[in-house]
Parts: sequence; C-alpha cells; structure tokens
Amino acid sequence: MEIPLSPLEFARRARRLYAEREAVVDGDLRLSYAHFFDRCDRWSCALQKFGIQPGDRVAYIAPNTHAQLESFYAVPQIGAVLVPINYRLSPDDFAYIINHSGARIVCAHSDYLEAVDSIRARLPQVEHFVALEGERGGWIDYEATLAAAAPDFARPAIAENDLISINYTSGTTARPKGVMITHRNAYLNVVGTLVHHSLTAADRYLWTLPMFHANGWTFVWIVTARGAAHICLRRVEPRAIFATIEREQISLFCAAPTVLIGIANAPEELRRNARRGVRLMTAGAPPAAATIQRIEGELGWELTQAYGLTETSPFITICEERPEHLDLSPQARAVVKARQGVELITSGELLVVDADGVEVAHDGHALGEIVVRGNVVMKGYFNDPQATATAMRDGWFHSGDAAVVHPDGYVEIRDRFKDVIISGGENISSVEIEGVLLHHPSVQEAAVVGMPHPRWGESPHAFVVLRSGTTASEDEMKQFVHERLAHFKMPQWVTFVDDLPKTATGKVQKYVLRGRGTAIISQ
Repeated sequence: MEIPLSPLEFARRARRLYAEREAVVDGDLRLSYAHFFDRCDRWSCALQKFGIQPGDRVAYIAPNTHAQLESFYAVPQIGAVLVPINYRLSPDDFAYIINHSGARIVCAHSDYLEAVDSIRARLPQVEHFVALEGERGGWIDYEATLAAAAPDFARPAIAENDLISINYTSGTTARPKGVMITHRNAYLNVVGTLVHHSLTAADRYLWTLPMFHANGWTFVWIVTARGAAHICLRRVEPRAIFATIEREQISLFCAAPTVLIGIANAPEELRRNARRGVRLMTAGAPPAAATIQRIEGELGWELTQAYGLTETSPFITICEERPEHLDLSPQARAVVKARQGVELITSGELLVVDADGVEVAHDGHALGEIVVRGNVVMKGYFNDPQATATAMRDGWFHSGDAAVVHPDGYVEIRDRFKDVIISGGENISSVEIEGVLLHHPSVQEAAVVGMPHPRWGESPHAFVVLRSGTTASEDEMKQFVHERLAHFKMPQWVTFVDDLPKTATGKVQKYVLRGRGTAIISQ
C-alpha cells in the first residue's frame, strides 16, 4: 500500500525511534521528542475543537520559538494549511496576508499582539486570536489551551498534493504572493537536502534562519527526520550566535545573507574563540568568495551554498563539493564554492536558457535565465492565476535569475535580470563587481546598481558599507575594481553609506538604491 509523500512521515518515524532524545531547546525549556510531539498532538486537538477542517488556513506570526516549530506539525497533521508570516513586516502587510490567505485563526507571539490588535477590525474572516506567549485581553492563551487539550485527535487522510503551507514572498515592490507548497514538494526537498547535506542524530541545529522563511528551508522537518536537536534562537545577532554555538555545542546551522555577513565581520575575539568544525549552509543571495574564505579559513567552518526560491520549496541546486576541489588553493576553492552548483538529486531539471528558450553554452560566459521543472516546483500562487501563468509557462518555472553555466555544469548566478547593467552594449553583472569590492580589506558590504549615463546608457553605481574603524576613498574603490575587472565594469560612482536597505528576509533592495543614486547624481 502506498503512503503519501509528506514530512509527517518523518514525524511518525521520529516518534518511534527518538522519543527520549532531546528535540527542542528554547531558552530554559528543553523538550524530548516524546514531549514535543505530545504538545503538537494537543494543539491539533485544540485546533479541531476550534472548528479547523482540512484545507483551512492557520496563520502564525512568531520568531524562532518552540511554539512556532510546533506549528509545522500540529497544523498539517489535521490537514490544515500553515501560513507562516514574516514577523518583520508591517501591520498593513499582516492584514493583507491574513485576509488574502483566508486564515481562520491567527497565532502570534507576545511581541506582535499589539500589532495584530491594531488591525483586528480589518480581519473579518479570523474567528480566533491565539497568544503563543504572554497574556492580553481578547486573546486565547496557547499554553493553557494546549495543557487542557487531549493528545488525541482525528487524523484525516492527506494526499501528497494537498497543501502543507502557503508562504508569502517579501512583496518589496508589489503585494506579497502566496506560494502554495504541497506535502510532496516539502518531502522531496527534505530528502534531496539530506542526500547532499547529511545529518545524524548527534547533530545540534541552531535556528538562526527564520522558520517562516520558506519553512526554514524545510529544516523544520529535516532536523526531526534525523532525530537531531532544534536549538531555538530568538535574537539573531553575532554575539548571541557565537555564544549559543559554544554553550549548546552546535554542529550546524543555516544563514541568510545578512547573517552570513554579520558572522564574517563579527568582532575578532568572537571569531578567534569560535568553536571549530561547524557546518553552515547559506542561500538567498550569492556569497562573495571573500566571505567564504573568511568563514572557512578563519573560523574553520565548512560552508555549503544552495540555491532556490520560495517557489521551489526552496532548493534547486547545491554547490556539491567534488574530490578535485580539495586540490585547489583556498582562493580558487572559494571561487568555486561561491557558485550555485548543480541540481539536487530530487529537485528536477534546471536549465539556463536564452530569450528563445534555447539552452546556453556551458562556457561560463553565455548569460541566460534559470528555468526549472520537477518535484519541488510550487503548485502555484494562491488565488492569483495571472501571476501563476506568468511564472509557470511552457512547462517551466521561470526564476528571473540571470546565470551562466561553467564547463563542469556548475551554475553561477550573475544577477537578477532586472539588475543586469547594460553599459555601451555590454552586460555587466552587479554581483561580480560586488564580489570584487568585498575583497577590499575596508569593505563590509557592497551593492551595485545601474544608473543612467549620458554616453554609455547605464553605468555601475556602487554603495559601500565600510568596516568599523576603517576609511577609504571613492577613487580607491574605483581603482581597486579597475585593477581586477574590465575597465567598463569599473563603477562610475561610489557612495559610502552606513547600511544597505534590505527586505525583511535580508535581501538588498536595489530599487531603493536606484532612487538614492538618482538623487545623488542629480545634485
């Protein structure tokens, strides 16, 4: 008899094999797998008593806590659909996502109760508001309700193509879109990740990556599948990361781009005394080779890059290390590790194609768009057939990412197509210039955008954040790039800033920088 492919199967196995192992650490709270799943079952029972049926949506607004982790089991195992919301968004965004998803219940951490209360009048479909922590009038107490519930509930039949979650994109330039992820999508992303990035029951995983972010890149289920320990981290900043790694003997974690940069540029005493041998996965934006060299060379950590999107569950490729890479110099190895890599064994097919849909040459130069088809591609955008048709056409999901393919088959992203700079008829990768700038000893962060130029059409404008206590000049930055890249790739303008504008998931908002650049150039 066939069993539907679902991450819930990993939970079933973990209950039998790892019941007494430590499952979750959240501050002073420590839960075994038996206790953790008992809590999940009790909340499933409570949700059913609230009237939640298969297919109903349940929204969560919370940082990385045990209650947020429980949602990834308690909600799906009754056939309901989880809507994990980016807690860094505005109350207006909360209102849009809750209403658009049709959520019947909103569960929120104490830090966000006031924000949700400010929009209650605009949430007519929400029947219950649950406070995951803290007490507030008009809110149901999560812990008290869970404690009063029985661990028994009705388990509906779940098909692998049923939705397990709706994950909303950042919505920086338009309204957020709800990415529909199925049980099958999530299951196969878990299996594929484990094939290429193995874990054991001895591992201790640190939650720096937000669980809301593409379901924590499915590590909410990956860690459980191997009986490893989830270590929750509510406040994500370098000092807390290094301290928790040492205290909890962390062996691996995932880092979004901003966290990776924060770690690479953490105070020297933190890096010098860091626990060695930690495995680290990064995704979300191409890391610079200089950042990889610092993390691996100075900290003695092993960094692996993956690539994907919320729409692909999320991983499509991983920079799989080959034996021949070990013979490379540290600098050359870092250049290879900065590439997005090759297809995961379960993700499906990836091509880089030109404007006519023809696969580009594998020469490391021909630029095309990444398109994907296969097991991890979303079911579509929730209640948005037009956006679904735009992204999924001709049998492929179109990523919008511009990339090249090297002779060894490794894909390397050069930019978002909307961020490619066309100067004098030449295509310039902003990512390539950023990577060079990050090799400068004074540069902590860099972002490059194309700005109008009277002669060349467009030219690069670099925005640079300097490391604390360092100085540099505009001419110095330009010369640094000029010595390492073709002359036409040298930034026409360099602006030093205190920080870069970012989305709630840590990606640089280049459209904001273009606006700043226009103001600077016009002065």
